[in-house]
Amino acid sequence: MLRVLVVVAALLTAGQSAAETLAGRASVIDGDTIELHGQRIRLHGIDAPEGGQTCETAAGKPWRCGTAAARALDGMTFGKTVVCAPQDIDRYGRIVAICEVAGLDLGGELVEQGLAVAYRNYSRAYVPAEGRARAARRGMWAGRFQMPWDWRRAN
Repeated sequence: MLRVLVVVAALLTAGQSAAETLAGRASVIDGDTIELHGQRIRLHGIDAPEGGQTCETAAGKPWRCGTAAARALDGMTFGKTVVCAPQDIDRYGRIVAICEVAGLDLGGELVEQGLAVAYRNYSRAYVPAEGRARAARRGMWAGRFQMPWDWRRAN
């Protein structure tokens, strides 16, 4: 809780400094959430399917898209240093951040792969990546799926 208060205080001050950046080895919680130094961090501007969520291939076959998103995030972060720039604190007390590994924007890459969508309620930064994934029919865009926020509401 103290760490959340420190981050909130840092976010309320003008500008971001290098001291506010979080870095280290991360554990993947789900397709859009990691844990770094014991603190949950939600990736800014994206929404990935939930762990129990399934999508359909073009042929109508179900696949575990939520699990695929988490595995893809794990593949991008495992054994690597993750650097996160906090943007906000969400209603659950999680830091919301833009996170990178060696300059690769994790949220942007998940959207580009079709394993997450741009969360337009909070950012439009990943809308172009979503458009490319949709046009190329990558990941969830290859078949049918329910938007993660709609799936959560229904389940």
